[in-house]
Amino acid sequence: MKNECLKSSITKETSFFMAVPAVLWQVLFLYVPLFFIFGISFIKSFDYFSIKQLTFDNYKMLMGISYFRVILRSLFLAFFNAVFCLFVSYPIAYFLALKVRRFKNLLLFFLVLPFWTNFLVQVYAWFFILDRHGFLNSVLLKIGLISSPLHILNTPAAIYIVMLFCYLPFMVMPIYTSLSKIDKFILEASHDLGANQWQTLSYVTFPLSLSGVKTGFFLSFIPAFGEFVIPSLLGGGKLMFVGSLISYFFLETRNVFLGSAFTMFSGLVLVVSIFIIYWLFTKLFE
Repeated sequence: MKNECLKSSITKETSFFMAVPAVLWQVLFLYVPLFFIFGISFIKSFDYFSIKQLTFDNYKMLMGISYFRVILRSLFLAFFNAVFCLFVSYPIAYFLALKVRRFKNLLLFFLVLPFWTNFLVQVYAWFFILDRHGFLNSVLLKIGLISSPLHILNTPAAIYIVMLFCYLPFMVMPIYTSLSKIDKFILEASHDLGANQWQTLSYVTFPLSLSGVKTGFFLSFIPAFGEFVIPSLLGGGKLMFVGSLISYFFLETRNVFLGSAFTMFSGLVLVVSIFIIYWLFTKLFE
């Protein structure tokens, strides 16, 4: 009995110590920088370690309509990116989880393969696809669907296309995981009781996979809100988004005070938006 208690206590302590590096990593590289950004957002100027003035002026400057437009544009981009990912990902995850048997592992390998490639390499590869004389226009011209090359690069369409590609695995994997856990006998029982495939999908399969849908939606929505690489490179920098404006404050104007305030303010808007979307999910589907 003593040996069993000793083993269980050792197991609990081992689990604790195994989790300590991850917790320390999160504290050092997430919470500590956030704390400094929050503090700097209330500073007007400082000289080395001596703070000259504490103020709310940085936040007052953000009350202009132009900053709200940037935040709303980023919310719009993130929301529709998550919606597009959901509509494209659900059939893929459904096919992989419930239909494929022989080559499932191979298809999952191809799905996660983009994660093995540097993100910037993926983005730059789309230049050769969406360019006026790139791969996409060449194929469309050859098969006769268009008579002149399409202007896709440096447009909002290019941003949405590349973001859909880059964030698709974040949506597919959670939905696939939830669908693969569904008992096949439940689906068979639905068919035996007279439900067709659409009714089974609407009233049985989709509700049972809702946890994966929620996870995938937020995994696509949250990082897309602060995305700046894709809009800057493939959008031509014509439209300013939250990530673009933050990088502009910190890297170009060197106004770390206003940049910190805008980071905290846009982060607050993001948190509120997450709670609203989660509430809508609860009201609509549960």
